Amino acid sequence: MLQTFGTFSLTLAASSAFVGVCLLVLGIFRSDKTLAAYGRRCVWITLGGSTASIVAMEWALNSHDYSINYVFRNVANATPRLFTITALWGALEGSILLWGFVLMLYMAATALRFRSRADDPIVAWATVVQLLVALFFFVLMLGPADPFAATGGIVTPLDGSGPNALLQNHPLMAFHPPMLYAGYVGFTIPFSFAIAALVTRRFGEGWLADTRRATLVAWGFLTSGIVLGAWWSYEVLGWGGYWAWDPVENASLLPWLTATAFVHSVMVQERRAMLRVWNLSLVIATFALTILGTFLTRSGVIDSVHAFSESDIGVWLLAFLGMVVVGSLALIAWRGDSLRTPGRIDSPLSREAAFLFNNLLFAGFALVVLVGTVYPLLVEALRDQRLTVGEPYFRSMTTPIGIALLFLMAVAPVLPWRATSTEVLRARLLLPAVCGVLVMGSVVLLGGDGIAQVAAFGLGAFASAGILRNLWMSLRARRRAHKEILPLALVRLVRGNPRVWGGLVVHLGVVAIAVAIAASSGYTTRVEAQLEIDDSITVRNYTVTYLGSVESKSSQKQTVKAQLLIEEDGEKVGVYEPAISSFPNARSAIGTPSVVTSWREDLYLSLANSEDDQGKIGLTVSVNPLVLWLWIGGGVMAFGTLLCLLPKRREVLE
Repeated sequence: MLQTFGTFSLTLAASSAFVGVCLLVLGIFRSDKTLAAYGRRCVWITLGGSTASIVAMEWALNSHDYSINYVFRNVANATPRLFTITALWGALEGSILLWGFVLMLYMAATALRFRSRADDPIVAWATVVQLLVALFFFVLMLGPADPFAATGGIVTPLDGSGPNALLQNHPLMAFHPPMLYAGYVGFTIPFSFAIAALVTRRFGEGWLADTRRATLVAWGFLTSGIVLGAWWSYEVLGWGGYWAWDPVENASLLPWLTATAFVHSVMVQERRAMLRVWNLSLVIATFALTILGTFLTRSGVIDSVHAFSESDIGVWLLAFLGMVVVGSLALIAWRGDSLRTPGRIDSPLSREAAFLFNNLLFAGFALVVLVGTVYPLLVEALRDQRLTVGEPYFRSMTTPIGIALLFLMAVAPVLPWRATSTEVLRARLLLPAVCGVLVMGSVVLLGGDGIAQVAAFGLGAFASAGILRNLWMSLRARRRAHKEILPLALVRLVRGNPRVWGGLVVHLGVVAIAVAIAASSGYTTRVEAQLEIDDSITVRNYTVTYLGSVESKSSQKQTVKAQLLIEEDGEKVGVYEPAISSFPNARSAIGTPSVVTSWREDLYLSLANSEDDQGKIGLTVSVNPLVLWLWIGGGVMAFGTLLCLLPKRREVLE
């Protein structure tokens, strides 16, 4: 019953998307508003079909309907409720199902946003593009990625295989993948308007204003998804790190880099009517990279703890990616003469020049990551030879770019548009620069080494001091002019221009993340040991004593926990329990680290193995500086994004 209902829902969604495209295109070319109106209504029918399919799948998962192959492969009777729900996006077909649903939510929000301009050609063509993208994914679900395919066999199984052990070992699986999908899918909206602008020859700044909020929402979701993914890796995989330059990690980073470049360069086009071709190219590249990321994670071409198993959709995704890239480039070439703008950069010491350099660095960063990710796949495809591009390549190539981006982030916000004088620069940058130099000197005196690490600390202080100076100067001027108390002045200042101040808050979050990465990558101490009961090891100022192991068993898993007494500078911190769990259908045991977190550093404890025949455990102890600030920085970036989305008001309170 659920299988039939789910398949019917997907068929309805695909059919209505196809009909909507046909009606809208006919309505546009015939200038028939009635046909176009019927085409727009198909968006809601497609949303209804997609929603029904999601409901059907969740019902099947939670009722353990093992007649559906996806349910049989991804849940079991013993699977906890939370991970039964999250199994929707735990494997290939379900993730595509969620992808289509999220896309329809974006499309519905866009339709509501532009309901008063429904007959505007740019809105109509954007809707056509959105429906075409939706149609592709619904066809995938009716073909090679069918989530409602039958299990087969005469007798319905009484129990399922259960989800991947890694996907049922931490609650972050309830949040990390949906955040990434919301980020990936959201870039369909600015892409559709960019294509519509090319088709309609409306190359001005209107399409940017139309998609600003959608772009920020998608960027914010993708940022949060990447940070949560790093946190999941840190808390689940037990290796003590949070970013390994895994191809699937890189697949999420690539569109983030180009989208971040677009978020910055769009301000130049809005203010100076420059970079039209560049911005169109960035939007198209961002969407294309989301499709590439989908290919990498769902085609089975890479071996990763993050990737899904081999499937038949790889060729479909590559074909769709090829059509997107070729079609978009053809449109840009076709409209090339009309895309020229009269605006020019007047001075290298201007905000638009800084944003241009910023964009070039982001593009270079994306190119480095793209080459390191795709090159091994090309070598394997062409030469049948396995090649690995590891962390040394990425670190050596991206560190200088990251340092340069930190410098520009400190300088660009204080630069005026068009041109400036050295006197103005001196007045705005002297105090932040002094703060940066003092922090670098302090880091060196405290024993810090490594040029990149010291530079990151200094530039982080430089950027933070510049932001705080800007805030203080603006607050002081407002208080003098309006005689307001400080909290009221702060609220009104931010609400007067939330994009500017929200962007600066995002920059503070980036500084926190950059400093945390520099500290944790450069100053981590890691020790591996074999311990018997009552054995101790000392790592920095921590003493770790093994007290023994305890075992527990549930219908979901069997767990062995090592009880470790932690002392810091001779004082008891507590007893912590890193664990190893065995799941019925997992090939190997899954470790669960235990982390002692403080604002200064993390003590990271993970088991390599439980007690062997000699009564010894294998233990890895790491002291990771400032890791907490990674997650704090991600939260600050999310908060800054929310500020950017606030409507602009001149006054909040009367």
